[in-house]
Parts: sequence; structure tokens; C-alpha cells
Amino acid sequence: MKEATLKQIAETLGISITTVSKALKNYSDVSPNTKKRVNELAIELQYTPNSFAVNLRTKESKTIGLIIPEVVHHFFSNVVNGIIAEAEKNGYLVIILQSNESLELEKKQVELLINKRVDGIIMSLSNESNDDEHLKEIIRRKIPFVQFDKISKLIPSSKVIINDQNAATEAVQHLIDNGCKKIAHIRGPVNPQNAIDRFIGYKRALEKNDIPFDPSLIYTCENVTFEEGLIFGKKILEEHPDVDGIFVITDLVAVGVLTYFNEKKINVPKDIAVIGFSNWFMSKVITPRLSSVDQPSYEMGIVSFNLLMEEMQCRKEDIPFSPKIIELKTQIVPRESSIKN
Repeated sequence: MKEATLKQIAETLGISITTVSKALKNYSDVSPNTKKRVNELAIELQYTPNSFAVNLRTKESKTIGLIIPEVVHHFFSNVVNGIIAEAEKNGYLVIILQSNESLELEKKQVELLINKRVDGIIMSLSNESNDDEHLKEIIRRKIPFVQFDKISKLIPSSKVIINDQNAATEAVQHLIDNGCKKIAHIRGPVNPQNAIDRFIGYKRALEKNDIPFDPSLIYTCENVTFEEGLIFGKKILEEHPDVDGIFVITDLVAVGVLTYFNEKKINVPKDIAVIGFSNWFMSKVITPRLSSVDQPSYEMGIVSFNLLMEEMQCRKEDIPFSPKIIELKTQIVPRESSIKN
């Protein structure tokens, strides 16, 4: 069955295409009777506007692109929910793409969104991202662009972030305040800025408390997985049996550590205290419950969309726009895994 057209409605009713178009848009210079006849026939024929033609006229697609490393992830799923909630309020659809922590896939997805002529792009970089050329292309094409969480500091776009250095320093200080003196760090991969900043924050806390930095206490994730938590938990016990605290890049890996310690009957936190990052829902249900750094993920989604919306509006009205950096607050959520007293 062919799609109904304005021409078909006009010919059936014996009126002009312009009158049909105006009736569907509820123009005041079309009589109520004509509007009624046009709308009834449009419903009967299951007419839908040609969105491509509408986009050509308005120069808007009313869609935005969202690229994230993982969809099935507590932090990112909350961000996505925040973005979608705000997008729906403002009449936008969201194309969600998963880079799967792959730079090559991320590049292809940026190219796809550019070719789809989306009105703007929101993005958290993959762990492999160490090449900004595809991001520079977004800027060159003057497409509104917001980065969040894992970002490139060199790209002049708006950003929604937390202060990863300060948050990490506070997490390690929490362990020190609870009596830890030899603290290991399971860090993220070498490329992501947030992993770099959390590592810097870890070192800063040690320095602040006159605890010598020992590079052998650093364990680097490749994929940031539960399985790596199991592996590094085992390695830490074997290589540094006197470690009494661990700061972990994210809760998923920390849950792996706790699972291994539970299997080996290690008393947490009496023998080793553990703190994670992101306050994942699993941190509340594992035994012992996991201390963590709470990130305002849903708020990050809302703020990211509203920043993008502001830039899209400026582009639409040909008003100069200066990228903004918005830093959201984090807080330590202390639970049984780190409180020794």
C-alpha cells in the first residue's frame, strides 16, 4: 500500500495542496469545516508528514545522537534515562549508539550521526580513544556537541564532568581515616581522562598523608570488568599480603575483588578495607556492602541535554555560543567494606 500524500488528500477533497497543508497545521485562514474534512481523511488514509521534507524546510531533524561506551551499565543507563527524559520534554528523539569501548566503532558512529544530520551529539569517549580527529570533525561542522564523564580536554566543546581527582583523593582519605596505611589502587586503562585523574587523586592523598607512593601497588585494568576484580584481588593477596586498603576505579571491579575475598574468607574491612567508585546498585546488596563514591548520573544526563539544547538554540538563532564546563558534586557513601571502627 502506497503512503498517502498531500496531493492525494487535495484531489479527493477537490481543494489545493496548500489548503490541505494549512488545514493540517491548523492555520486560522482555513475554515473549521475544511480542517475537519482534511483531518478526517488524513486519519482514514493514515497520512503522516514527510519528515525529510519537513527537516529540509526547518533545517532541524529533531533528533540528537548519543554515543556511550556501554548501554547495560548502571552509570550510563542512568545518564541515558536523564537525557531521554529531557529530550522528550523538548520534542527530540535520541539515537543511542554503543561504542563498546572501541575507538574504530566510535569513529564510525560519529560519521553516521554526521551523515544523519542530527541536530547535536552527546558523547562519553571509549577507553581506546586517544585520537581526537573524529571529534574535531564535529567541531569543524559546527554541530552542537557535549562531552560527559570520559572526555577529551583538548576539544573545545561543552563538558559535564565531576572532579575525579578530588573524588579519588576523598575516597583514599576515607581509607586512611579508617586506619589504612598501605593502600593499593586498581586503576582504569591508560587513555581515559577519568582514569588518569583518579590515579592522580590517589597519589595526592598518599602525599598529603606522608605515605610513600609504591608503583607495585598499582594494578591496571584493560576492560574494567568483574573478572579483573577477581584477578587483581588474588594478585594483591599474593604479592602484597600486608595491604590493608584498596581504592578501585569502579564498583563493578570492586565487587569482583570482594567476591574473591569472600571466597578466600578474607575479613573485609578488618583485614583489608575496600572502596569503589560510582555507587552502583550492586554495592548495596553485596556482603559486606561496598563503600563508594556517588556520581550524580541521572543529573549528568539532564544537564548534558540542556547544555546541548542551549547550543542548538544558539545555532538556530545564529547567536554566538561559548562552550561551558559544568562540574557536578560527588560524595563518599561509607558502608561496611571500609569502616574498621
